[in-house]
Amino acid sequence: MSGDTSPYWAACARGELVIQRCTACDRRIHLPEPACPWCGGHELVFEPASGDGLVHTYTVVHRSFAPAYRGREPYVMAWVDLPEGVRAFGHMVECPPEQVRIGLPVRVTFRDDLPHWRPA
Repeated sequence: MSGDTSPYWAACARGELVIQRCTACDRRIHLPEPACPWCGGHELVFEPASGDGLVHTYTVVHRSFAPAYRGREPYVMAWVDLPEGVRAFGHMVECPPEQVRIGLPVRVTFRDDLPHWRPA
């Protein structure tokens, strides 16, 4: 694939979560990278992910500096551990901030062709 991340974004547009796997060292990578951060390999394939995960950590944003999120406060941004062995970052949706917790089972959902996380 040699650095091409378009398969990731195309999968998101279809409502599918994919992650990269380095064919040289067999490590999984998320978000997509042009080369493997562990071995430097350039042969990266995209594979389907389950879309399930557990909240590893999170933060509640009360004052956003991101223009697209202004007026949506408070909102939650979370790191999610996927069973495929990678950690994904994203916005928590369909869940009040006070109900988010470490270890919360979540499922990917897509809005505006971007992966977000909701309670499973």
